[in-house]
Amino acid sequence: MNPLAYIAQRWTPTPRTLRRAALSAVVMSVVIVVTGGAVRLTGSGLGCDTWPKCTDDSLFATPAQGFHGAIEFGNRMLTYVLCAAVGWAIIAARSTKPWRRELTRLGWVQFFVVMANAVLGGITVWTGLNPYSVAGHFLLATSLITVTTVTWQRTREGDTPARPRVPRPVRKLSWALLGTTFVLIAAGTVVTGSGPHAGDSSEVPRMPFDWEGVAHVHAIAAWLVCALALAMWLVLRVVDAPDDTRARARDLLVVLVAQGGIGYVQFFTELPELLVAAHMLGSCLVWIAVVRMALSLRERPVATAGIPAQGDPELSRV
Repeated sequence: MNPLAYIAQRWTPTPRTLRRAALSAVVMSVVIVVTGGAVRLTGSGLGCDTWPKCTDDSLFATPAQGFHGAIEFGNRMLTYVLCAAVGWAIIAARSTKPWRRELTRLGWVQFFVVMANAVLGGITVWTGLNPYSVAGHFLLATSLITVTTVTWQRTREGDTPARPRVPRPVRKLSWALLGTTFVLIAAGTVVTGSGPHAGDSSEVPRMPFDWEGVAHVHAIAAWLVCALALAMWLVLRVVDAPDDTRARARDLLVVLVAQGGIGYVQFFTELPELLVAAHMLGSCLVWIAVVRMALSLRERPVATAGIPAQGDPELSRV
């Protein structure tokens, strides 16, 4: 018997515990992006000389590496916290009665994305913060946020086939919004790769693009996303979509307005580090809002009641 099956025989998580486990992975996937941004913005990207060790002779940061070494090493240590959150989600999904196999698979997808991004992070260090590998590092982190958000949503649903809650043209609009938002985020990595925050005080190569020109392209993509999000909010009202779906569209508009405001302020104030960090956090929140809105357009009813866990106050009131 493997360890997961052993735990599953002896523990049944409550629905609330399962949701919290999935949410912890979402939160940590955002935290690791923001702290990774802090590494770059403080010029600590090469605070550790190599990977997976921090120096050739030490796994840990040394006093000689100072503040930058501590920042970079601290971000690496947060990867273990992220792995713990993902592991908790996997164990909770495997231990649910009946076994949520799809949730368990989604949990393992999270784990392998984390491992792949750790390796890509090492490649980024080995290549001296190559801007293309840095961009790939961020996009892979966005993929992790996607999977953790989907997993979190699935903990609130059954395992029956998905059925639509809105007409097909509205669902197509959501796919257009998803695709355009991904282009927006990808364009943002080009802005970062061309901009002044290289991640280290040494000479770090930058992408060969005009930074202001790329920023204008990024802004155009942002306005297109805002237009699609506004159209989605209006269409959902016209088709009388469920209240929670319209709430997701409203939340997306709020996050987009805040993110756009931060983006313009940081552009005209020459990219202060705190605003850039806030913009990175906003990028994660925008993507989560878009994914949640798209997922709210369909539903998976619970086909049969699961085996209630003892002591679950929610189930005891049913």
